[in-house]
Amino acid sequence: MEAAKSLATAKGDLHGASALSPQVSTPLMVVRESALAWNIELMAAYCRDHGVFLAPHAKTTMSPEIVRRQLAAGAWGVTVATVSQAIALGAQAGSRILIANEVIDPAAIAWLNSTIGGSGPTVYCYVDSLEGAERLARGITDGVLPVLLEVGLPQGRAGVRTREAGLDIARRIAASPNLRLVGVGGFEGILGGATRDPAAEEDVRAFLRRLRSLAAELVDLGLCGHDGEVILTAGGSAYFDLVAEELTQPLPGAAARVVLRSGCYVTHDHGAYAALSPFRDPHAAFRPAIEVISTVLSCPEPGLAICDIGKRDVPFDAGLPTALAVVPGGDGFRQSADGLELVRLNDQHGFLACARELQVGDVVIFGVSHPCTAFDKWRVIPIVDDALRIVELAHTRF
Repeated sequence: MEAAKSLATAKGDLHGASALSPQVSTPLMVVRESALAWNIELMAAYCRDHGVFLAPHAKTTMSPEIVRRQLAAGAWGVTVATVSQAIALGAQAGSRILIANEVIDPAAIAWLNSTIGGSGPTVYCYVDSLEGAERLARGITDGVLPVLLEVGLPQGRAGVRTREAGLDIARRIAASPNLRLVGVGGFEGILGGATRDPAAEEDVRAFLRRLRSLAAELVDLGLCGHDGEVILTAGGSAYFDLVAEELTQPLPGAAARVVLRSGCYVTHDHGAYAALSPFRDPHAAFRPAIEVISTVLSCPEPGLAICDIGKRDVPFDAGLPTALAVVPGGDGFRQSADGLELVRLNDQHGFLACARELQVGDVVIFGVSHPCTAFDKWRVIPIVDDALRIVELAHTRF
C-alpha cells in the first residue's frame, strides 16, 4: 500500500480514518459502501425475480474485494474480457469465468488448456470465426473446452454477422472432440445513444431476437444444448431489462440459462449510466458510489480554478466528471458545488469554470461518468461510509 497513489503519505492503519484526513493526499478516489452494497443487492434481487443469472463483468473494477461481494450476493460466475484478467483474479473469480471475447493467441489458448480438468473454475470463451475455432481445436488437447458462439452487429466489434457464418462455425466446433458449443452470446450495449429511447430499445430487441433465433436453430440441428441446456448471454448495465425480457422466452428443445454480464451497475455513475439505466425514480434505482476528492491548487485568474485531478485520475471518455460538493479549506462543512463546472483536463490538472469564489486549499468532490475507466487508474481505493470514514481498502488488479 505504501506505493499506492494518494495513500503513499498515509501512516498506520487507515481503517476508521477520514478520507479527508490531512494524512491522506489528493486526488483520492473513494467508493461509498452504502451505495456499493445497495447496487449489488438490487441487481441480485432483480436477477432472482426475473429468473436470470448474473456473471458481473469484472473489468469494471478488477477488484477482488468487490468481486467477492458480488459472488456472495449470488452471482453465477464472473465475466472478464481477457485471459490476463482471468489470471489476475485467480481464485477470487469463483467457480465460473466467462471470457466474453475470442481467445486467439497461442499463449492464451495454452492457459485455457491448462484449466481443463483441474480443481479451478470452469472457463468459457467466445468463438466467431472458423480460424478461431481451428486455433482452439489445435490448442485444446487435455479435455473439452466449453465455448459460446458470439453474435455481432454491422460496424460493431467481434461476433458473426450472418446466420450462415454462425452455422458453419458451430459445425466446425461440433467436429472437434475437444470443443463443446454450450451457448450463444452477444453485446447489445453499442446500440442506441446517450439516452434510452423507443427506437434504440427496438434495435436492442431485434438484436436479441436474432441471437435467440440462432440459438434455437443450433439446438434444432443438434449443434448445441446436448445436455438439455443452452447459455444465452448478453446485457451490459444499460439494457439488461430487455435482455431478461427477450432471452427468457421459451427455447424449443432446450432450457435457456440466461446470463447477464452487467458490470457498471456495481458503482453506477453520475453520467453515462445515470442516463441509460432502466431503474428510475420513484422506483428503486442504482446509486452512484464513486467520488473523487480533489484539492484546489491555484486560482490564477477570475472565474478559473485549477484542481489536482487529471486524465491519470478520472475517466473522461464518456463525459467529464461532475462537481458534487465543496469542502472549504478541506476541513469545513460540505457545501453545494453550484456554479462550478469542470471544463478541461490535462494529465494532472483539472480546469474549473467558477461562477463563485474558490480558495486555494478548498476541496472539491467529483462524481464520474463511466466507471470502467475509473478503477484502472488506481491501485488501492478506500471504501468509505457515508461520513467518508474508511471501512475497507479495495485493491485493483489491472
